[in-house]
Amino acid sequence: MFSMRKFFFSLSLALVSLTSIAQAPASWTSAQMYQAIKKLNVLGSVLYIAAHPDDENTRLITYLSKDKLYRTGYLSLTRGDGGQNLIGDEQAIELGLIRTQELLAARRIDGGEQFFTRAFDFGFSKNPEETFTKWDREKILSDVVWVIRRFQPDVIITRFPATGEGGHGHHTASAILANEAFEAAADPSRFPEQLSYYGVRLWQTKRVLWNTFNFGGTNTQREDQLKIDVGGYNPLLGKSYGEIAAESRSQHKSQGFGVPASRGEALEYFKATKGNQPAADLMDDIDLSWNKIEEGYVVQKMVDSIAASFDFINPEKSVKGLVALFNQLLNMRDGYWRNKKLAEVQDLIEQCSGLFIDVTTTEQFAVQTDSLRINFSFNNRLGTDARLEKVIVAGFDSTLKKVMDKNRNIGFSKNIFIDNENKITQPYWLDKKMETGYYNVSSQEKIGQPDVDASIKAAVQVRIFNVSFNFLKSIKYKFTDPVKGELYQPLVVVPPVLLSVDAPVKISKGSNSFEGTLTLVSKKKGFQTSLNDVGREQMDNIKINYSPNQILFEEKNKSVPVTYSIEATKDNEYHFATDASNGRKDVYHVGMKEVKYDHIPNINYFTTTTVNNKKLDLKTYGKKIGYITGAGDKVPEALEQMGYEVVLLGNKELAKNSLNQFDAIITGVRAYNTHDWMNTHYEKLMKYVNEGGNLIVQYNTSNQIGPVRAKIGPYNFNITRNRVTDETAKITLLKPEHPAFNFPNKITDDDFKGWIQERSIYHASDTSGKFEKLIGMNDPGEKSDDGSLIVTKYGKGWFTYTGVVFFRELPAGVPGAYRLMANLIALNKKKGF
Repeated sequence: MFSMRKFFFSLSLALVSLTSIAQAPASWTSAQMYQAIKKLNVLGSVLYIAAHPDDENTRLITYLSKDKLYRTGYLSLTRGDGGQNLIGDEQAIELGLIRTQELLAARRIDGGEQFFTRAFDFGFSKNPEETFTKWDREKILSDVVWVIRRFQPDVIITRFPATGEGGHGHHTASAILANEAFEAAADPSRFPEQLSYYGVRLWQTKRVLWNTFNFGGTNTQREDQLKIDVGGYNPLLGKSYGEIAAESRSQHKSQGFGVPASRGEALEYFKATKGNQPAADLMDDIDLSWNKIEEGYVVQKMVDSIAASFDFINPEKSVKGLVALFNQLLNMRDGYWRNKKLAEVQDLIEQCSGLFIDVTTTEQFAVQTDSLRINFSFNNRLGTDARLEKVIVAGFDSTLKKVMDKNRNIGFSKNIFIDNENKITQPYWLDKKMETGYYNVSSQEKIGQPDVDASIKAAVQVRIFNVSFNFLKSIKYKFTDPVKGELYQPLVVVPPVLLSVDAPVKISKGSNSFEGTLTLVSKKKGFQTSLNDVGREQMDNIKINYSPNQILFEEKNKSVPVTYSIEATKDNEYHFATDASNGRKDVYHVGMKEVKYDHIPNINYFTTTTVNNKKLDLKTYGKKIGYITGAGDKVPEALEQMGYEVVLLGNKELAKNSLNQFDAIITGVRAYNTHDWMNTHYEKLMKYVNEGGNLIVQYNTSNQIGPVRAKIGPYNFNITRNRVTDETAKITLLKPEHPAFNFPNKITDDDFKGWIQERSIYHASDTSGKFEKLIGMNDPGEKSDDGSLIVTKYGKGWFTYTGVVFFRELPAGVPGAYRLMANLIALNKKKGF
């Protein structure tokens, strides 16, 4: 029996994924409408599975979604949290948020849908065994099974094999899990708790195909594999699939993956790893028509008729037939394809009608315990038979019953109240404290969901040809930029007051007395807050003082600094909170972080306001450091915590300033990869070293910058891809008597405890024989590598190249990383070694 509740549940999921992308209201071309109509008669689906953002084959996804018209999805096991960032200094969770949005931007171009598991990208892994020590294998497998059972793919395609040719341990693990999930998704004894949720049932995929490859010196393609040309040209879209795919892949900007468009034949190869090997097509032996659905032949004929009579100049002429098709589907038995096509038909009705439905606000934030003005705007641009019946949002229910005349604007505004039941707009995977290798997600139904839930949604009911349709729209923040024009961004629900700290890690030397500044920002006028209960979660025998400790915000968005001082007995993490003293007992304890780039919607997320105190036995030598910014890292802030004065150096500063003022110059991560002007300053930097300076170069991925070999050190060395990914790997000091391990801090085994994610990356290989190799380390089962830290004396000064991941360890407050960095900075100061 048909369940209206189930239909609108599945429909709302589809609409949330479309409306939470912070774009202007979608407006299709007639070509897109026609293609969507043709797709109604294609009942086939393909799920592509890999490990990271950028692993997916965008050309294949484009071909499957826009040529074959299959429902096409990409399941990325991780959000790419552990990679490097070429456009800013965001790392870990923030980088994962950026890459999530880049993937969604890519899918909007190539036509695929995006899914994720709970797996966290903890950095490079050399084999799947290492990967599964951090990912909970059973949990992540259950996520893959959940997505398969909901998506119900006819065919699964993996980017990588389960046999290791993909190199990265995450890659191999993704293939292993995909092949295991093929069996598990059809097994009632595997994850039986999933079967009680909406729309989820056992699902047997026909086959798993490995999309073999030829790159990186590894060719896994064979002529006995299935071969398909995916490089065709689509005249409806005016582009080849290679051109569309290039635009899609180029959304991965944080990875520097802009690629040129391709045209002409493009062959993809496939080998079955589960199920039978197809002979001629991915979908061999799979019925893709309505014949697989009871009474489906009626739908097929209706769709054929609508497609045959489609008028590209007057698409509204198809609306009546689409409404009849909607009714036909509505009266059919509940099922996966019936519900999916219902949602597609409703989208088509909205687009072919030319309906403009816009629900926006001029406020960027919806503030808890405050009001928000919502603006409603409607236009029946093509004059279809339509009547605006009702609008429902946040307790506001307005019955309108207004005829929508052709191309006449209808608009009104309404104030709504945002109470504390409207939760802050937090990505669901950040709601709970995460484990080392995966996010904790409380709701089973959210697993797989790519994006944050829309903050506040409005249901707009429009009657079209005497049938009522509910269009769910997320309320968006709309504004006009004087340069970029009209823009839409996500509406974010925030608390009435936000807290932030001047530094998330506080270094104290010799004692645990430290001080800092809290910044409180009012998001609501007339809000009063008390700081008396700040630091509720710390231990006994801790003294905390605040100035001031009570604040009345007389205006909105006012920022008030509050100084704090803490005296403690040992390391601790201090949680700050404020109490509302206006008759309510609410406690507010979060700060909001914003990430903004032009190619993706603005990202906002919330973190508990904390300061992590690290009491270090740390000695430093020298005072002033020049820091040449690279691809983006937070090392300069850590250096300031250590007590150094840090001066940021770019191209102009290096050209104009005397370098002798600096006790050391440090290059940011990948500085030689991201700035071709570094070669221009080679001679000046070497002169600085020769005259007694100290140059410390953090990792780069290669000495090769385009056609010009990058000059980095005073003597030749190569940068390899060698790395040590086990953050607990044993460290051997190859020259324990060296000043790098003795002044001003004595480095011991204890200094390499508590490191995060990895030890080192992109080691050096000495090709000149003039460098000292200071550290030996290796991952399990490998021989020791001595290229993570090399130094040389040059004239009166020192040059260091290090793959040691200071850019991860220093912001995390790892004590040994601070002590080792202090020693490298002091290399040219200690006499007698």
